[in-house]
Amino acid sequence: MSQEQSLSNNQEQDKEHWKYIQSFGDDASSDDDVVTAVEFDRTGKYLAVGDKAGRICIFHGHYPNAKKGKGKGSPIDFKLYTEFQSHEPEFDCLKNLELEEKINMVKWCKQQNNGFFLLATNYKAIKHWKIHEKKIKRPARNGNIRPGEHVKGLHIPRLLPYQTVTTATPKQVFSNAHGYYINSISINSDGETFISADDLRINLWNLEVSNESFNIVDVKPANLEELTEVITSANFHPTECNTLIFSTSRGSIRMGDLRDSALCDHHAKLFETEEDPSNKSFFSEILSSMLDIKFSKDGRYILSRDYLTLKMWDVNMESRPVKTIPIHDYLKGYLCDLYDNDCIFDKFECSMSPDASRLLTGSYNNNFMIHNMENDTSQTIEATKNSPKPGSVVQTPNVNLMDFGKKALHVAWHPNNDVIAVAGLNKLYIYESIAPNLTPEF
Repeated sequence: MSQEQSLSNNQEQDKEHWKYIQSFGDDASSDDDVVTAVEFDRTGKYLAVGDKAGRICIFHGHYPNAKKGKGKGSPIDFKLYTEFQSHEPEFDCLKNLELEEKINMVKWCKQQNNGFFLLATNYKAIKHWKIHEKKIKRPARNGNIRPGEHVKGLHIPRLLPYQTVTTATPKQVFSNAHGYYINSISINSDGETFISADDLRINLWNLEVSNESFNIVDVKPANLEELTEVITSANFHPTECNTLIFSTSRGSIRMGDLRDSALCDHHAKLFETEEDPSNKSFFSEILSSMLDIKFSKDGRYILSRDYLTLKMWDVNMESRPVKTIPIHDYLKGYLCDLYDNDCIFDKFECSMSPDASRLLTGSYNNNFMIHNMENDTSQTIEATKNSPKPGSVVQTPNVNLMDFGKKALHVAWHPNNDVIAVAGLNKLYIYESIAPNLTPEF
């Protein structure tokens, strides 16, 4: 065996084995069932899923064997907790424009004693929902009626608990503050405020005040013809309530500090790489546009996704990313075709493990990729109901045979464990690592 073959085999052995756990959705589903948002709550016990029809499904997960002392390595099990209609289609009479109900993003708020809270947004309106359990009572059967006060011979029946139902109640609706489509929302670590971003502005809201917001970023020039970039995503720091980041279509990430100025147009830090002029082409600006950005759980790193690559940034080093991982290198020769069929504008999300050692993103053919930062290995897995065999990898696909309609755009990593959620069109797949170091924390 050659040295190169031996090295390749060792790398395959080092890779984690990801096991298919369960999936939701079926082939008979309609276009309205396409998953458009996926988000774990802070505990990882609940998973919110938004779809194109404006609905939100919440799943409750647990380890079936955890109470028997067999929690380590036991499979996670998600069951439907509740489902409700969050957004309805609307018509903007002023702009003669129909606003679809599609859920663009879901974010969990801090849990309170009497229920769960989350934000959901379509292109124009953000809604604050309370999800709680309510006990329904009904009169006891005749044999169990206890006489109450006699009112003209009537007996007052005793009410007994009948069943418990989960209901969703809208607390606030935040609207009419964006002139362009909302592309992202993010909850502040203070638990009281959040931001919403569109192409040109980022607004700061209080969760309890729906009729007032503060503009903290504005990149709109006096003359729109001079516009050179738009905002593509925005996120608050996971622990520092004064710090936020936003990405742009020019491939930069800017960090703002609300302690320095209430208006964060002038960034505190700028993360970007300069493009080699010799490599510039018609597609350069599209390919450099940031599709998604995420902070690591401790706030030390920033993960960004553009069409061709994943990039890992250290917040203390602005000049270049610490790691660039190619995702779609094999598509570089097909950019004209991708432009013609609009695939080049697909917005792939990214996520990372709680310790930031592994990175997750999606691709075409229902594939998703996991990159291990510790041993610098990547594995591509097809999201299906069959678990991949240990050591197996998806080979570089034949682009001419690829189905660009099957795309895994939305991904999420469990906040505590090695559990991931991957959305491929109208299906949601749950995978779990069966690596020896898995320690469930439910």
